[in-house]
Amino acid sequence: MKRPLAFLIPLLLAAGTALQAGPFAQLKEEIATARKELVTMVLHRDQRGPEQQKKVKETAEAVSAHLAKLKAPAGKEAEFKELGATWNAFRTTREKELVPAILANQKDRYERIGAGIQKERLDRMYALIDAIEK
Repeated sequence: MKRPLAFLIPLLLAAGTALQAGPFAQLKEEIATARKELVTMVLHRDQRGPEQQKKVKETAEAVSAHLAKLKAPAGKEAEFKELGATWNAFRTTREKELVPAILANQKDRYERIGAGIQKERLDRMYALIDAIEK
């Protein structure tokens, strides 16, 4: 016996979860997208041109715009403030150090920055978002 709608249940559950994602979960997704676009540029030398650079810039701008619209939930002001400061430091390093090193193919430099301070900041932002959502 066929169950024609059975395959839809997981899709509907996933869609419902995505629709219920709060603004901080969405921010986390936007940060992940911004990271993905930068990693694409790192891994694929042929994708370091203006089109990919634009994606890298636009995804970071989307995170900044989203973050600017958010308000700290009650009792989470310190975490929210730290999240903003961490994002600003992350974005500044990304724009002024990391992207130029990638474009100049300075592999040692961009790997050191990406695996060092930027990894720490990324992990901290995700932890702060998790703490804010609880």
